[in-house]
Amino acid sequence: MAKAKVAINGYGTIGKRVADAVACQDDMEVIGIAKTRPNFEAVVAVKRGFDIYTLPESIEKFEKAGIKVAGTIEDMVKKADIVVDCTPGKKGVANAEMYKKYGVKAIWQGGEGKDVAPVSFNSVANYDAAYGADYVRVVSCNTTGLCRVIYPLDKLFGVKKVRVTLIRRGGDPGDIKSGPIDGLILDPVTLPSHHGPDVNTIIPHINITSAAIKAPTTFMHVHVINMELEKECTADDVRLVLGSQSRINLIDDGITGTNQIIEYGRDLCRPRNDMPENCVFKQSISVSDGELYMFQAIHQESDVIPENVDCIRAMLKLEPSNVVSINKTNKAMGIGFCEQKPLWMSIPDFPETFLKT
Repeated sequence: MAKAKVAINGYGTIGKRVADAVACQDDMEVIGIAKTRPNFEAVVAVKRGFDIYTLPESIEKFEKAGIKVAGTIEDMVKKADIVVDCTPGKKGVANAEMYKKYGVKAIWQGGEGKDVAPVSFNSVANYDAAYGADYVRVVSCNTTGLCRVIYPLDKLFGVKKVRVTLIRRGGDPGDIKSGPIDGLILDPVTLPSHHGPDVNTIIPHINITSAAIKAPTTFMHVHVINMELEKECTADDVRLVLGSQSRINLIDDGITGTNQIIEYGRDLCRPRNDMPENCVFKQSISVSDGELYMFQAIHQESDVIPENVDCIRAMLKLEPSNVVSINKTNKAMGIGFCEQKPLWMSIPDFPETFLKT
């Protein structure tokens, strides 16, 4: 069976990780990556064996830098079955006409507005919505992280409402233009932030409000989550459900900060010390009077990467089951516990087996 031909438009923080993730799947291949500048990332792409495509006006710059170019970005798009657009936020929408012109399916990232595509995507919550679709947006790292915890808990216990405060990283580790350097910035100063409404593009019925603060760190985002649940449960019940999700990592063993989580990723020999799973602080999970409280950390550079792979599989109809796709992606990327199904998916009567009436 021929592998799906995947083009990566943009090879920065997200694009280079998507390229590596696609390259390790057995049902898809990277047919090229697009760069506009011949910087160190382009050099690494060459070493990784990826064909580089660029803008017509940038070809000379690459040639002067000694980097061979396989053609223009349009040349790459024409060869692809699907394009994963990883260009900077708010810029990817400008590529929509090019993708439509050549009849190529396309995925955008969460930095684009929800109107860029008719479907917003999360692997666990709405895989079917992207099945066979032409244009899809994989939601942002924060929205992905929220959907991963809200969806299974709503499935089992019912979620009346969610209130979340996000402490957002100021920039990625390689970003030399972002801040703040010394300060906490309301981002935005108005309420709610976009994260709650973005969750509703995946799980429309959830009552959720969010607020966000930008902090002077590059490691991860942190979510302070409060959920009011419909059914009675205990903190141990919540730990059981979240612990059954392959893209949720219950963090313990003395780890209380995002810097320690990144160090944990280094010790695990994760590529780029990535932590694609939600990192839920196990000891923070508590339930009181029907309300759940917990902290989780989200690695903004990597948590949407497996979602992009699953989205490719759904859009190209390579796999009808999200459980199979998630397990396949996880195994190839070395995420979570790979083969174990989410507990609530494998036991039809699971809610009744332990929930108190």
